[in-house]
Amino acid sequence: MINAINKYAKSFDTVENLDPLIEAIGDAKYVLLGESSHGTSEFYSLRAELSKRLIKEKGFSFIAVEGDWPSCQSINQYIKGFNQTTKEVRKVLESFNRWPTWMWANHEIIHLIEWLKDYNQQNNSSQSVGFYGLDVYSLWESMDEIIHYLERTNSPSLKEAKKAFSCFEPFNRNHDSYAVSAGYLSENCTKEALELLESIQENKWKIDDDQEMSLNMEVNALVTANAEEYYRTMVKSDSKSWNVRDQHMVEALNSVMNFYGEKAKVIIWEHNTHVGDARATDMKDDGMVNVGQIIREQNGAEHVFIVGFGTYSGTVVASTEWGKDFQIMQVPPAQFGSWESLMHKTGAANKYLLFTNQNRHEFSTIIGHRAIGVVYRPEYEHFGNYVPSYMSQRYDSFIYFDQTKALHPLVLEHVLL
Repeated sequence: MINAINKYAKSFDTVENLDPLIEAIGDAKYVLLGESSHGTSEFYSLRAELSKRLIKEKGFSFIAVEGDWPSCQSINQYIKGFNQTTKEVRKVLESFNRWPTWMWANHEIIHLIEWLKDYNQQNNSSQSVGFYGLDVYSLWESMDEIIHYLERTNSPSLKEAKKAFSCFEPFNRNHDSYAVSAGYLSENCTKEALELLESIQENKWKIDDDQEMSLNMEVNALVTANAEEYYRTMVKSDSKSWNVRDQHMVEALNSVMNFYGEKAKVIIWEHNTHVGDARATDMKDDGMVNVGQIIREQNGAEHVFIVGFGTYSGTVVASTEWGKDFQIMQVPPAQFGSWESLMHKTGAANKYLLFTNQNRHEFSTIIGHRAIGVVYRPEYEHFGNYVPSYMSQRYDSFIYFDQTKALHPLVLEHVLL
């Protein structure tokens, strides 16, 4: 493995050094850009620079991220000029007010948002470049958006929306309360959520397409139905709820792709555990699928290009417990014998690999590949932060930073900048 890394890895300092990567992407319609943590500055910054090049040089249509649909709509509306009242990007990012806020309310994303806004203003395209969230967590926020719009327009779907809202209302917007009630007591709102989705889909053609409202309603209805299933299953099965979440993200993505038309091309930002093909990891042994796998299966691997990201050591933004305040933590040197430690062993420099039909077999050893989530305990990382992976099947390329630093959350700007 070390010999193969030495043979094929190329060092880089800036995005301009990544011309071979841009060339290797070719005519792919789906480019998935990963990250091995949700709190590393370099991952966000380089993905932003790569996204700019893909939009300018290859005509990509939109960016889709591991974020909530309603919150990401605030960015989409800002960069497309739909929102004429909010002039300051930091005000736009205040919509990311649910934990973990730092994933999108951070300094690194600001420059990309402003660039997208300027790009859209300078290009007279029939469809501006968009920014969308694919995640499933925003059950209550999505229902709020649906009710608000349907009441304002007196839509034929209003009856189903109010019925669903009334069913969820006793749980006081508490995901855990609903999860326990639905998962263990069989007191659920499955029927109401599915009826709302069916009604929205049937009446979508009646919804005014001004400011993409038909798409907005469709995906919010998808979130309502799939979030209900996600919370209902999460208390009983980690693997099933994982599959519900990733299948939803692809379903939401397909809605946006259909909205943009047959020439649509998308850049996806998500964690490595979502974009790196699950079939090349031990996830498959637990019956788990992910976004990268499903997109390859649905569209053919030749139309998909997946890039993994990783680091050897540095600092990261994360929390020690779900829902707790974040911290800037030390990322210890990667575990001996892991993918990241081998990348470091071949030279303490930033580098990237392209996996091709000619060299994939040289990276066929299953190896531990580090994954850091929003919850992280560095002192225990050797016990569960390494995913056994067949790297050249999991990704089409891998970008490695030897040393990384923590993301800059907006609430810490005065300290960190």
